[in-house]
Amino acid sequence: MVGSGERRRLPLRGLRDEAGQGTEEDRGVILIHRILARISQKAKQLSDYSDPVLLSISIPRADLKGSRQGRRDEIRLDRKHLAGAVTLLLQTLPHLSAVLIAVWDVTPLPAQAATRLANVDLVERTKYQKGYPRVRLLIENPGATAALRERQKEVFRQLL
Repeated sequence: MVGSGERRRLPLRGLRDEAGQGTEEDRGVILIHRILARISQKAKQLSDYSDPVLLSISIPRADLKGSRQGRRDEIRLDRKHLAGAVTLLLQTLPHLSAVLIAVWDVTPLPAQAATRLANVDLVERTKYQKGYPRVRLLIENPGATAALRERQKEVFRQLL
């Protein structure tokens, strides 16, 4: 999920407040909304499948402005908010079995609640492990018409 050159010329909606720069949490929320929009967009293309469908989204650089030069703003991502929002979206898309999300250069927010979703597998790595995504999530659809088999789930969990 990398922005195209055309996207860079569009106005930066939602990235600036009246003071001129959004907070780090705001940038995380914008990233979550973009992920949800991409899942909805791709789900429309995959609506005819009857076998289990896993949608994989990789975000190599979470640069919301689309600029490839200069210093990127830090994006702080609430992993549990992302997992909950994707779970709610998946319940409206029964043809998707699961979503695998890999985010490379974000800073995960500390967990504020001890709750855990049963349909979410999450792996978080330190920022010093540059060869792997910083956050990787496997979110299964609890209302999927064609759910993943246990062996398939195990393979994807090992991939995390």
